[in-house]
Amino acid sequence: MSYREEIIFTNTTRNKNGKSNDTHDNIGDNHVATSLETPLRPDAFQLPDEKKMEIIESKFREIMETMGLDLSDDSLQGTPHRVAKMFIKEIFYGLNPQNKPKISVFENKFKYGEMLVEKNINLNSTCEHHFLPIVGKAHVAYISSGEVIGLSKINRIVDYYARRPQVQERLTVQIANELKSVLKTDDVAVIIDARHMCVSSRGIKDEGSSTVTAEYSGKFKENETRAEFLKYIGL
Repeated sequence: MSYREEIIFTNTTRNKNGKSNDTHDNIGDNHVATSLETPLRPDAFQLPDEKKMEIIESKFREIMETMGLDLSDDSLQGTPHRVAKMFIKEIFYGLNPQNKPKISVFENKFKYGEMLVEKNINLNSTCEHHFLPIVGKAHVAYISSGEVIGLSKINRIVDYYARRPQVQERLTVQIANELKSVLKTDDVAVIIDARHMCVSSRGIKDEGSSTVTAEYSGKFKENETRAEFLKYIGL
């Protein structure tokens, strides 16, 4: 039995009619994460991107044809290729560690000792349970321990971890952990406020709600420091 077959066998049961039931439906419907790291198979990067796009294009063509769409139509015939390119090169580019942004740190020559806050960072991600968009803002802060990074690098870190199938709680922690590693400090805070299309466009269909997650470490666990951060971002 192959690794892929083992995964399918492990995660699937059969009902009385012989049809398969995904035993993890409840996890997905409740938007629960199962791990801190993005779940990836050991062979995730054995295939080159072009080959992955070729396979996805073929499979998505089958999906569209199964739904009864006419792919000879000028508007639809290029869709399988566009979706494959979008998956690999755009909305899921953050899966590949080769795409991780190169972050240079600099000495804090200004001796700036207060918190630095980058707020309202655009965030576009994808729910790993239904592959629907997660759209919102990230707010990030850190207190330098002697090193700083360029402001745009914070945005790039947020975008890199967002550009993969995600759960918002995991995304929040991944961003915080990366900043702590790069900046060599525990004094980091991350808040994400986002709308989930899997909530607004399916299931409960609640278009007015948003989800807020936070990760505080170091000095940001102190009430005074955390309150100052929240004041800056207006929460």
